[in-house]
Amino acid sequence: MFIQTEPTPNPDALKFVPGTPVLPEGASSMEYLDGRDTHNSPLARKLLGVDGVRGVFYGPDFITITKSEDANWAFLKPEVFSLITEVLNSGSSVVTEGTTQAEDTMAKEGDSDVVAMIKELLDTRIRPAIQEGTNLVDYFPTKGGEWDFWLTIPSIDGGDIEYRGFEDGHVLLKLRGACRTCDSSTVTLKNGIESMLMHYIEEVQGVTQIMDQEEEIAIREFEKFEEKLRKVKGSA
Repeated sequence: MFIQTEPTPNPDALKFVPGTPVLPEGASSMEYLDGRDTHNSPLARKLLGVDGVRGVFYGPDFITITKSEDANWAFLKPEVFSLITEVLNSGSSVVTEGTTQAEDTMAKEGDSDVVAMIKELLDTRIRPAIQEGTNLVDYFPTKGGEWDFWLTIPSIDGGDIEYRGFEDGHVLLKLRGACRTCDSSTVTLKNGIESMLMHYIEEVQGVTQIMDQEEEIAIREFEKFEEKLRKVKGSA
């Protein structure tokens, strides 16, 4: 098996493409950030056991590995290659049990027409572009009938989005995989996803990025670390 690697906008995340499906057809993406949550994926458990690996993300036909900032890809890549090759060559399923469908955008009883439209747009237009790493461009006619106005969702290859709700005109989304810690995530949300949702659905007034508690803590700690560095440089 020949596994290719592709860079992502996040230098600490690398996309591994084995040339064969990773998840069953029609399955949603899956992400693992803690070894205790890998009960349905022995491969994710092994990958998170590699020193320096912080996250494992499964896409339809790729695996994105996120490393710690001080880890070196030169040392990580051979071990990651070996683990992925071993599992896929054995014919074992990457995910052994549990649903792999995109539950966040599944139609639910009680969904309003607006929520249904949001979920459909996320599932059919936005999510595929994010997972495949392609710039999604839509052209719209002006009042004069000319096609000179466009919206684009910048590529955030190797990641995904998770719908968390619709409140007070704002769509709540969580970024996953490579885009979770990518510097361009805000640009992607505001200039791409938000613009497209607002264009198609007039009830949408904006998009808000949702973070889990551990992510918020990590960001605060990193900001404290940066502040210490600035003080050290200022006193030098």
